[in-house]
Amino acid sequence: MLKKKKTDNPETPEVDQENIDNNAVQPEEQAEVNTPSAEDVLKEELALANDKYLRLFAEFDNFRRRTRTEREEARKMEGKDVITALLPVLDDFERALKATENATDVTSVREGVMLIQNKLKNTLTQKGLVPMESIGSEFDADIHEAITNIPAPTEDMKGKVIDEMEKGYYLNDKVIRFAKVIVGA
Repeated sequence: MLKKKKTDNPETPEVDQENIDNNAVQPEEQAEVNTPSAEDVLKEELALANDKYLRLFAEFDNFRRRTRTEREEARKMEGKDVITALLPVLDDFERALKATENATDVTSVREGVMLIQNKLKNTLTQKGLVPMESIGSEFDADIHEAITNIPAPTEDMKGKVIDEMEKGYYLNDKVIRFAKVIVGA
C-alpha cells in the first residue's frame, strides 16, 4: 500500500485519494476479467474428471487384457513340468518296442517293461501322485465307485472292497480318480 504524504496543499490529498480510489477499482476490474465464472470452473473440473476417468478406464482395460493373456499362457504351460518329467519314460518305451522286434527271450523284455513301469511310477510319485489302497478296506463312497456287489466270501468282508477293477489315485491329497471296486454284500 502506498503511504500518504501529508502536504499543506489541500488539492493534493484529494488527488491522492482519487488515485487510491482508481487503483482500488482497477484490481476489481482485473479480478472480474481474470476470474472465471463458476460455470467455467465447473466445466474445467468436469473435463479433468472425465480425462481422469478415461485414463483409469484405459489402464484397467489394459490390466484386464494383460492378466487374461498371462492366465492363458499359464494354462498352456501348467503341465509342462509333468510332461518334461515323463519324456524319458516315453523314450524308454520306444527303445523297448524296438527291442521287442528282435527279441527271442520274453523274460528280458518283461524285465525291461517292468523297469520302465517302475520309472513311470517313481516320476509320478515325485509329482504328488499316490495310488489308493482299496482292497480289504471299508467301502467309502467319497473315494470309491462301486461297480457291483457280490456275495462276501466271509462274514467280515461284508461292506468291504473285495476286488479293484481300476485303481484310484490321489494328487496332493485330493482324489483325482475314484477307484472302481467290487463290494461284498
